[in-house]
Amino acid sequence: MTDLQIRRPHSVADSSAAARPARTGRSGLVLGVILTGQFMAILDVAVVNVAAPTIRTDLHADGAGLQLVIAGYTIAYAVLLITGARLGARFGHRPLFQFGLAAFTAASLACGLAPTTGSLIGFRLLQGVASALMVPQVMSLIQKTFTGASRAKALGTYTAVLAGGSVAGQVLGGVLVSADLFGSGWRPVFLINVPIGVLLLAAGHRVLPHLPVDRERRFDLVGLLVLALAIGLLVVPLVLGHDLHWPVWGWVMLAGSVLAFAVFVVVERRIAERGGQPLIHVRVLRSPGLLPGAVALFLVMLAFSGFLFAFALHLQAGLGESPLWAGLSFAPMAVGFGLSGLHWQRLPKRLHLPLPMVALAVAGAGYLVLGQLMRGGERLSVGTEALLLVIGAASGSAYSPLFARALSRVAPADAADASGVTVTMVQLGQVVGVSLLGTVFLSSVSYPAGPAASGHAVEVTSFCLLAAAVLAAVFAFRTRHAARLT
Repeated sequence: MTDLQIRRPHSVADSSAAARPARTGRSGLVLGVILTGQFMAILDVAVVNVAAPTIRTDLHADGAGLQLVIAGYTIAYAVLLITGARLGARFGHRPLFQFGLAAFTAASLACGLAPTTGSLIGFRLLQGVASALMVPQVMSLIQKTFTGASRAKALGTYTAVLAGGSVAGQVLGGVLVSADLFGSGWRPVFLINVPIGVLLLAAGHRVLPHLPVDRERRFDLVGLLVLALAIGLLVVPLVLGHDLHWPVWGWVMLAGSVLAFAVFVVVERRIAERGGQPLIHVRVLRSPGLLPGAVALFLVMLAFSGFLFAFALHLQAGLGESPLWAGLSFAPMAVGFGLSGLHWQRLPKRLHLPLPMVALAVAGAGYLVLGQLMRGGERLSVGTEALLLVIGAASGSAYSPLFARALSRVAPADAADASGVTVTMVQLGQVVGVSLLGTVFLSSVSYPAGPAASGHAVEVTSFCLLAAAVLAAVFAFRTRHAARLT
């Protein structure tokens, strides 16, 4: 009996196609294909951070241009994630994944060959759009094709990949930039996606299951446009605000995002009251553990991504480390996150319920201790690297069970909606983390600066990281009911 379970489609032809993966036992291949695509998308959020100084020199990019190179991908990605989830439910998760993957591969090639800062910004935006089409289909495919223990295992692997990619991006970016393959500098951080993408497209064509689609569900275009506007008004000033010294239009956009989110709630309620099909149905938000789990994940990623951004700046700009050394410095964190995210379920069952809260307490304390160790501008030591391993392991031990709790009680029919909501919260956590904690860090030091001044900024930021971890633990506590039902 295979782990892959396919629901009965609407037609005989579709039924035959959907059953084929189950008969041939390709569940592992399906998971490998979609999670590799997911890994590529997450990797490209972080990999450019390490390559940024080289891009600035090679393309003569100014501060605003470089910020858009880094953030353009994230802006498009965050704004369109829920749209991608809805398109997948309407037109099919398999074709949307394949289309998004093909577009992502082509955009990566274009980024790697970009001759100017402007063209690179444009291609990064296209990369973000492609990721927004591809990424939501990953969770939907897992939710709709795996059941029981197989689904729990797949979710554990998914969550490890989702956040582990952020750390791996720092490592891989440092390795590729320092290698300077054939004098190509930063370009391999994008070009490496091309052969992988081509192989995934070929494999996906053979192994991805054909699942039934809900063609009768109407497309909530008004809800999509209002939500995209709300997220855009929130994300753009957060991403660009610090580098542009927080202009008035940024504050106007932030205020406008609050109004747009309120309008979205009103629009969705009216659609539901009229018997229509809103973009996000209230029953999805009422799934046990979804909302508190999503908020906790938002805070975990806020702290995690903000730390990666600030610490990468400290290592390179403050301590003068090379991109390779800065990237490799995050390796213990990646190992800790990945291993704990994959294997937390092996812990005794009695520990599963309190695990996220305990892990977040450990992560918060770890951030605080790290800030004290680095405040004088000290260089990394064996002890510091061991502490990074602990922080990574604690973060993964909180992130993976929280993700499982948020989605484990969602009905398969609502998988696309729940996936869009959860992944959007994770993505917004990354954006807000880099923006908010990046602002805290850069407000505490002005580069060029010495190691001690930069270390002081790490110390200041560590208090914010502790606060985020504590608040995440509060919301994690509210997911206990979903954990008991799992």
